[in-house]
Amino acid sequence: MNETVSIVVPVYNAAAYIGDTMRQVLAQTYTDWELILVDDRSPDDSAEKIAELSAKNPDRRIVYILREENGGPAKARNDGIMAASGRYIAFLDADDVWFPDKLEKELRFMKEKDAAFVYTSYEFGDSEARGTGKVVRALPELTYSMALTRTIIFTSTVLFDLSKLDRSRILMPDIRSEDTATWWAVLRTGVTAYGLDEVLAVYRRPPKSMSSNKGRALVRIWRLYRREGIGIPRSLVCFVLWAVRATLRRI
Repeated sequence: MNETVSIVVPVYNAAAYIGDTMRQVLAQTYTDWELILVDDRSPDDSAEKIAELSAKNPDRRIVYILREENGGPAKARNDGIMAASGRYIAFLDADDVWFPDKLEKELRFMKEKDAAFVYTSYEFGDSEARGTGKVVRALPELTYSMALTRTIIFTSTVLFDLSKLDRSRILMPDIRSEDTATWWAVLRTGVTAYGLDEVLAVYRRPPKSMSSNKGRALVRIWRLYRREGIGIPRSLVCFVLWAVRATLRRI
């Protein structure tokens, strides 16, 4: 099987960031990749920005997909996953940042661990993606039961090996917190996620975004427990531990 990393990027109202997103992938020290940009019928000029940069920097590794209708991030990522030709699947959200050696270091780590699922540490960034100093550290190993009580896997740090996982396993459900639900679904099968404790990505979050919708986040995580079919007593324990850790992570 090839060694290509297929990078899936859902694009929706991303005109302000998509140029930087493409440039940071082009700057990766690991060069065997394909960048799959899935346009979720974005009403802004994201498509024009992509076309402009592609014209200036023609690269056959860049794939543009225009969805027939807007469907949300899960459906956009799933289209990218199904279109991917590489052995590995990585996710990158259009407003987040990868360091230039992200793919190289993470892929080397994956091979060292002979892992199907890896992720890395990351840093919260402000609206300009400047690091705030608040870092979320990856754990050496993360099992399903551990994942239920903490949210430390950041979508833009994940790497899957499709030679060890069936593609259907990583398709995302069309629900809120679809990424977390996907990590749980993979881990539930007995797979262990291995964490590389090195900051290789920045999670861009303006102050308003970081302080808002906490109540909705609580509702979403509770609904995920119910979706998992976890009993009420265990759900309550997991919920409390998750809430405490989520609060500490953002202090």
